Amino acid sequence: MADNRMSGMALIAGMAGSIITMAFHPTGHDLVTPEHSASMMQLNVVVHSLALVCIPILFMGALGLTQRLASPNRLALAGLVLFGFAEVAVMIAAVASGLVAPGLFHHMAADPGMADIWRAVLTLNGHLNQAFAQVYVVASSAAIVLWSAAILRSGTFSRPLGLYGCILGPLTVIAVLSGHIRLNVHGFGLVILGQALWLITAGVLLCKEEPAQSASK
Repeated sequence: MADNRMSGMALIAGMAGSIITMAFHPTGHDLVTPEHSASMMQLNVVVHSLALVCIPILFMGALGLTQRLASPNRLALAGLVLFGFAEVAVMIAAVASGLVAPGLFHHMAADPGMADIWRAVLTLNGHLNQAFAQVYVVASSAAIVLWSAAILRSGTFSRPLGLYGCILGPLTVIAVLSGHIRLNVHGFGLVILGQALWLITAGVLLCKEEPAQSASK
């Protein structure tokens, strides 16, 4: 039987770490400001390293949530598959932004004669970051919709959470793909906050279910 409490704690911890990442994430302006660039570059590496640590923690929580919502229609399982796909995409985006970009900035500063080439590579790296961030938004939003549909179909767990997820997912995708939300630091942070409300609430509900299940054993 799934350990609901541990799964809930994983969801809460993973999303808390994601919120911290976005709260302290340097902007592009911070990274190119000469007087702060070195410290901001270090901070950039730290916050993206935290984001990478949160990815497997979140997936463990998502696995427990899927087991809690498991049913013959496999909606929850489909949600887990899409969430795993999303986590791979955001891992690549985090590596590009937090680990590759600082190295490119260093090469550009160390070799002024090749600055234009390194700048072009840095631009390409930024496009890759944005592309994988978009994949994350679409796949993770679809996962939340599927989990929410599983909640509504089963009639258990939390109907308000299911309704919120079914609204949040499509609105997030539409807002991002239409350009109303840009996936810069502030825009991606807004996406994370919306998803955090769903995932942390699911985590809290999983934690609350554990005592009842333990008592019934």
